[in-house]
Amino acid sequence: MFRWILVLAGVIGLIAVRGLEDKIFYDPFLVYFRSADQSAAFPEFVWGELIFSYLFRFGLNTFFSLVIIHFLFQNKEWTKQAFILILLVFAIVFPIYLFCIYDEFRFGYLFSFYVRRFVIQPLTLILIIPIFYYKKKVIED
Repeated sequence: MFRWILVLAGVIGLIAVRGLEDKIFYDPFLVYFRSADQSAAFPEFVWGELIFSYLFRFGLNTFFSLVIIHFLFQNKEWTKQAFILILLVFAIVFPIYLFCIYDEFRFGYLFSFYVRRFVIQPLTLILIIPIFYYKKKVIED
């Protein structure tokens, strides 16, 4: 019972990160991507603040994702594997997104939008849970 409460706490944590994003993170691109007009002016920003904010958000999302994974599967080794996978995806996607910003999204609005999703949302978690669930079923059979 307690483990499900902790899984729920992790989910609530992720929801809180998303729900409070405009209050606790510096991200001038929130408004830019929310506008339906793709010809909106590219926002001004401060690189250092922006990078720190994305890293902070990544840290929070990772923490809550690992709480969910750890208490959902109760396997420390899988939690470590999930952390490595999350870190690997971020290490690949974050520089690409920073390049998109540097290029002022000329590389493509939708491409930048979806790369940004992997930076600011815990999308890797959505991939990891089914993988580990399948792995658990295979091991049990």
